[in-house]
Amino acid sequence: MGGNEAAPGGPDLTQGMPLSDLPEGGMLVGHVGEEAVILARHGQDVFAIGAACTHYGGPLAEGLLVGETVRCPWHHACFSLRTGEAVQAPAFDPIPCWRVEQTGGKVFVRERLQPAPRRAPARPSSGTAPGSIVIVGGGAAGFAAAERLRREGYAGSLTLLSADDAAPYDRPNLSKDYLAGTAPEEWISLRPDGYYAENAIDLRLGAAVAAIDPAGRRVLLAGGGEVPFDRLLLATGAEPVRPPIPGSDGPQVHTLRSLRDSRALIEAAKAARNAVLVGAGFIGLEVAAALRTRGLAVHVVAPDRQPLERVLGLELAEMVRRLHEERGVVFHLGEGVAAIEPGRVRLTGGASLAADLVVLGTGVRPRTELAERAGLAVDHGVLVDEHLETSAPGIFAAGDIARWPDPHTGERLRIEHWVVAERQGQTAALNMLGHGRARFTAAPFFWSQHYDISINYVGHAARWDAIEVEGDVAARSAVLRYRRDGKVLAVATVGRDLQSLDAEVAMERDATAAPGAISG
Repeated sequence: MGGNEAAPGGPDLTQGMPLSDLPEGGMLVGHVGEEAVILARHGQDVFAIGAACTHYGGPLAEGLLVGETVRCPWHHACFSLRTGEAVQAPAFDPIPCWRVEQTGGKVFVRERLQPAPRRAPARPSSGTAPGSIVIVGGGAAGFAAAERLRREGYAGSLTLLSADDAAPYDRPNLSKDYLAGTAPEEWISLRPDGYYAENAIDLRLGAAVAAIDPAGRRVLLAGGGEVPFDRLLLATGAEPVRPPIPGSDGPQVHTLRSLRDSRALIEAAKAARNAVLVGAGFIGLEVAAALRTRGLAVHVVAPDRQPLERVLGLELAEMVRRLHEERGVVFHLGEGVAAIEPGRVRLTGGASLAADLVVLGTGVRPRTELAERAGLAVDHGVLVDEHLETSAPGIFAAGDIARWPDPHTGERLRIEHWVVAERQGQTAALNMLGHGRARFTAAPFFWSQHYDISINYVGHAARWDAIEVEGDVAARSAVLRYRRDGKVLAVATVGRDLQSLDAEVAMERDATAAPGAISG
């Protein structure tokens, strides 16, 4: 999204360049006509690919080559150099490729290649692919699974049941650029309107599921009727928590989870002057930034000593606070909300804040009720194995509800990150097809945007005994490594995108070693 509209620079790659100018593992940006093109070298092979990530338009030349793939520096999408295919979320669309010719020690870029064809259909009659797959949940994991199933050539019945009233959309943008008014709505849908019909995906919006019948292999709909399945993916996501604050159900009080929520918040912001954010987590602070961009006075109320300190540690948390304070956000930390009243919020310490708009950023809870009623193993999330299969054979879970055995920490994790959910959906799709037994070994990753500053975070450190800082946090150019027992469990970066990618690759390569054995 966004894309790179700048005129292409660098050499005209159709005129050729010496192979010796492109070192092993190196990239060079040039152009073919009016299109920016990257030359990338892996061994003696040279590839020519599009320069912009198809997710948000990130500059791939500033990313990382890993074997025959390139990773985007912004949000860690991964593409094949040979085919251009988006092999790892958050990107789904391929990048273009050009034919490369080597002659006389020089490299020439020739004609643009046609996109790689979809893989041969895996039909039910083949004996391996299921006849019907049902996905419950139209968020990150559900969409990514459906898209991957069709991309893999699955030709059986595919039903996507979504309780939402909108086709799958880019949820991270709801608290970032879209809410701030700097991203148009046409960026929000993950696919054009006709995509689902064209790919024979039976997308049912507003579809409430009453129950799952594992023995009968069917999904029972709340409005009556049922949908049979051979394989099932539960991707029901999470829902906002409304704390028991007097007045929290008032008309000026909002939560943010869906596109409908974001639209309502945008409409309310048009007439508002003063906003109070309850909670200083990532979503709450992103909403604070978006509302400041819209010109509202913003106050943040939270019981924490510093915003995000429990996740990022004190030094980075203080940087985040300063960043927001520089933009006019006022923090009320170590405070709670006693009541929300028309036009104001009363704090537990006795102060009163003007508030014609209140946003609750007080966390979410996983929607595990269907799994519980179906008798699946649930313990702070739906328990899955390394293949994302639940305790019921043929039923998988992914996204916010899934609690999986993480090879990096040696612990079971349940993480509410968009990219994690998408990558789990892709892994579940492969396993539902029976294409071997794909393990989910991706390192958890998320990014958080605050005005013009992004924080990238790889791995997961619920607790640590040391934080190693490289660079200058206050100057907003730093790498922070969170260690426990001397091992790196997570890495946060500000202004150090390439090192964030390095950390992700290191964790992936360590996935088969002893839990948590990442030495940094």
